[in-house]
Amino acid sequence: MNPLIQSNAIPAAGASPARPLDPGTTQALEAQVLVAGGGMTGVATALAAARGGASVILCQDRPVLGGNASSEIRMNVSGASIKGTPLASERRESGIIEEIMLECSVRNPQRSASMLDLILYEKCRAEPGLTLLLNTTVTDVRMDGDRIASVYAARESTEDRFLLTADLYADCTGDGRLGYEAGAAFTTGREAEEEYGEPAAGPNRDSHRLGSSLLFQTRDMGRPMPFEAPPWARRFTEEDLRLREHSKWEYGYWWVEFGGMRDTIKDNEAIRDELLAIMLGVWDHIKNSGHHPESANWALDWFGFVPGKRESRRFLGRHVLTQRDLEEAEPFADTVAYGGWPLDTHPPQGIDAAGEEPAKQPYAPYLYSIPLGAMISRNVANLTFAGRNLSATHIAFSSTRVMATCAAMGEGLGTFAALAAAAGLPPGRASQDAALIRRTQQRLLRQGAYLPGHALEGNLGRLAQVRASSEQPDGPAANVVSGHTRAVHGPHGARPELAPPGTHRWMAAPDDPSPWLELTWPEPVDVRGITVVLDTGLHRRLMLCHLDALQEEMGWGRPQPEALRAWRLVAETADGTTRTIAEVQGNYQRMRRFEAELRGLRRLRLEALETNGLDHARVVELFCE
Repeated sequence: MNPLIQSNAIPAAGASPARPLDPGTTQALEAQVLVAGGGMTGVATALAAARGGASVILCQDRPVLGGNASSEIRMNVSGASIKGTPLASERRESGIIEEIMLECSVRNPQRSASMLDLILYEKCRAEPGLTLLLNTTVTDVRMDGDRIASVYAARESTEDRFLLTADLYADCTGDGRLGYEAGAAFTTGREAEEEYGEPAAGPNRDSHRLGSSLLFQTRDMGRPMPFEAPPWARRFTEEDLRLREHSKWEYGYWWVEFGGMRDTIKDNEAIRDELLAIMLGVWDHIKNSGHHPESANWALDWFGFVPGKRESRRFLGRHVLTQRDLEEAEPFADTVAYGGWPLDTHPPQGIDAAGEEPAKQPYAPYLYSIPLGAMISRNVANLTFAGRNLSATHIAFSSTRVMATCAAMGEGLGTFAALAAAAGLPPGRASQDAALIRRTQQRLLRQGAYLPGHALEGNLGRLAQVRASSEQPDGPAANVVSGHTRAVHGPHGARPELAPPGTHRWMAAPDDPSPWLELTWPEPVDVRGITVVLDTGLHRRLMLCHLDALQEEMGWGRPQPEALRAWRLVAETADGTTRTIAEVQGNYQRMRRFEAELRGLRRLRLEALETNGLDHARVVELFCE
C-alpha cells in the first residue's frame, strides 16, 4: 500500500468493546444523522438534514460555528463567483449558503465577524430537530464490523462525555477526525501525474500540502501608532515580499502561509507559532521598514491564534474527483453540488518560497459537478463526508476546498442523508437507488440549490397560461415556469448543453407603475404550497470580507437591488372566491415558500409592490405543487 494512502484496520466482525460509562457524566444521545464538524460545510449539512425531517446532532469542537469563516479565523467564504461576470453567468452558490450570506449582509453592515457566528448559531437553534453540541470533540468510535456503532465525544468545559449514536454519520471536520477514528481509507499529500492522468500534478507523489494562514485586521487611528515586534518575529525585506502584494493592509494576507512541508494535523501547534512569527514580521516590515510610510497611523486591531487550515486528510470515496472531472465538467448521475473556484495550488513552502508566485490559479472552463459518490466512504458502510476532506485528488481539491463550494456539497449531503434515513437505507445502498438520488436532486432544486444540467420538475404552473402586466424582450413572463432558476450560459458558465440560453426570469418594463404576474389554469388544480424565487444578483460576489475594496462591488450591508422588497400573492378558486395568500414586506431573501391548501385553484397573481432599488420588478420562478 502506498504510505500516503491509508486505511486503519477495521474489526472483521463483531462490535469493539464498549467503554464503561459513568452515568454521572456521560450522556447517551441518538439521532438519525450525526454531523461532526460545525464549519460552513457541517452547518449546511445539519440544516439540510434537519429541514428534510431527520433528527440531527451537530457536534462542533469550537465555541462558535463557521470554521475558517468564524470570528476565530475570519477567512472569506469564497466559491464559484468571479469578479465582474455578466448576468449571463450567474455563478454564485444559492440554497442554504445564499440564505446565510443574504441575512449576514443585511443584518451585519458593520462587517462584524462575530455577527456571522451569531447568525449560524441562530440558524441551528431555529431547527427543532437539531441538537447542537458546541465545544464538543469527537474522540473515538465504537465499530460493529465495517459500521460505526457509536461515537465518543468529550466536552471539557462541562466535564461531560457523550455516547452519540446515529444511522448515518457525516464527517465535516475538515481534518477528518471521525472518519480517521473509524478506520476510513484516506490519502494525504500530492499525487503523481500518472496516478489519475493529471497534467497539473508533479511527476512524483509526495507528502506536501497547502499550508495554513493567519489573518490580521488593522485600523487607521488618525495619529501615529508605533509598533514593536517581539524578538521572535521573523524579519522580511521588500525583496522577500516582492511577489506578494502588500500595499493595503486592513485585512491581512492569505499568503501569510506556512506548514505545507509539515503534517498540518500533528504539527498544527508548531505551525501556529511560526505563523505568528511570520504574520507579526510582515506587519513589522510594513510599519518599520521605511518602505510604507503611509502605514504610520495604522495599528493592529485583531489577529488570529487559530490557523486557517487548507489541507490535511482527504478520504477515499466511491469516486475520486480529478482534474479531468473539473476541466471536462461532464455531469454525474448522482450530482448533488457544483464548484467553480480556480485550480488554486500554492507552493508548499508558503511564504518561504519567496521566488515563486504565492498561488497558481487557472480557471476550469466550466462550472463542474460534484457527485455524491465522492462523499461516501469506500470502506466504512455508514460514513459520509463533505468539505475539504472530500474524496478528491490534491489538484481537484485545490478548487473544491473553498467554503461556499463546501457548503453547497454539505447541503447536498444533508438532503441525501435525510432521505436515506427516512428510507432506512445505509448511504452506500441509498446512493445506488436511482429514484432516491432523483428525489435528492429535485429536493435540492426546490430548496434553491443549483445543479448543472438539472431543471425543476413537478411545477403545476407549467399547466397554466402565464401573462404579466408588462415584460422586457429578454424577460418574458413564461420564464417563471421554465424550471431553470439562473443564467449560466455565459463566460465560465456551465457546459453549453447543460445551460439553456436566456435570462430565466420575468422582467417587467421599467415604466410599469403596478407590475403583476399571473398564472391562469384552464382546468382548476389543487395546490398545497407556493414557492417564489427572486433575483438576488447571483452574477456578483457576496461574502463577509474585511477588505474594504470589495464592499461596494458586492453591495454589502444592504439588500441586493434586484430582489423584490414587497409583494402580494392573491389566489382565485373555481367558485370565484378570491383571497390573499401572503403579503410580504421588507424582503431581501431569494426564496419564500408559503404553505396553502388551495383546492380548485383557477388563478394566481403576484403583485410586485416594491423592489430593493432596481427600476423594474423581477421574478425567477413561481413554483406551485
